[in-house]
Amino acid sequence: MPKFFIVTGIILVIIGILWPVLSKIGLGRLPGDIALEKENFKFYFPITTGIILSLLLTFILWIIQKFMS
Repeated sequence: MPKFFIVTGIILVIIGILWPVLSKIGLGRLPGDIALEKENFKFYFPITTGIILSLLLTFILWIIQKFMS
């Protein structure tokens, strides 16, 4: 279990560091992401981006689990 938390933490740190680069290539403004902007109000809910990142992290963690056990 400690290995899982360490690997998860490392992956989250890497994503946090790479987030500005990923947003420049379009991740975060995909079709399906909800963005509402009004005069004094901004609302952003990245549904599609969240699903893609979830699938990617699931695949990465599945591969790590296969090789660690």
